[in-house]
Amino acid sequence: MAKRLKELSKLVDANKLYSVEEAADLVKQTAKAKFDESVEVHIRLGIDPKQSDQIVRGTVLLPNGIGKTRTVFVVAKGEKQTEAEKAGADKVGSTDLIEDIAKGDLNFDVLVATPDCMKDLSKVAKILGPKGLMPNPKSGTVTFDIGKTVQELKKGKVAYKNDSFGIVHCSVGKASFEKDKLVENIKTLVSAVLKARPSAAKGQYVKSISVSSTMGPGIYIDQNSKM
Repeated sequence: MAKRLKELSKLVDANKLYSVEEAADLVKQTAKAKFDESVEVHIRLGIDPKQSDQIVRGTVLLPNGIGKTRTVFVVAKGEKQTEAEKAGADKVGSTDLIEDIAKGDLNFDVLVATPDCMKDLSKVAKILGPKGLMPNPKSGTVTFDIGKTVQELKKGKVAYKNDSFGIVHCSVGKASFEKDKLVENIKTLVSAVLKARPSAAKGQYVKSISVSSTMGPGIYIDQNSKM
């Protein structure tokens, strides 16, 4: 694997900052695995991730999706269940769905819940929390606007949040995407993260932006190029 990555790295100048368009071209060239590799953007931020008022998180609807239709489960009651079903939710329920989760049914990518169901969901918080599946208002997954939320998640709405090192990692599509679609998704994500700058963050907010495929090398983007 190291030898393979070393060969691919020859295509990338580690000392150069590329435009978004050049980076999208290169990430497609370096995605040589036998499967359709995901393309991820990594944004290193000048924040203190230990401070709660400097956490960077949010959601963004990528215009070209991520190349994967995500499985969305919904915990809701009454007419909100019908709304979720009409919007294309893969599984809808209330206490019955929570019981299924408690028994190990975690066959979903995103769990959405209405606010009135959060108290019941607390029963499975220890199961969902460590896997990053617990609905959260800040990620838009706790809402009464179920129909719109499910539709956007299906179309390519993604959540992002900095890790313990102050870096945001987020998928922006597949290596098989046309270059222009990758460029549009990358720019949309970066724009969202820039707008999410916490008021408590001081100094340089974005330290570096890189893009890579699942098995490929990192390609650094020039922040001064047209974003």
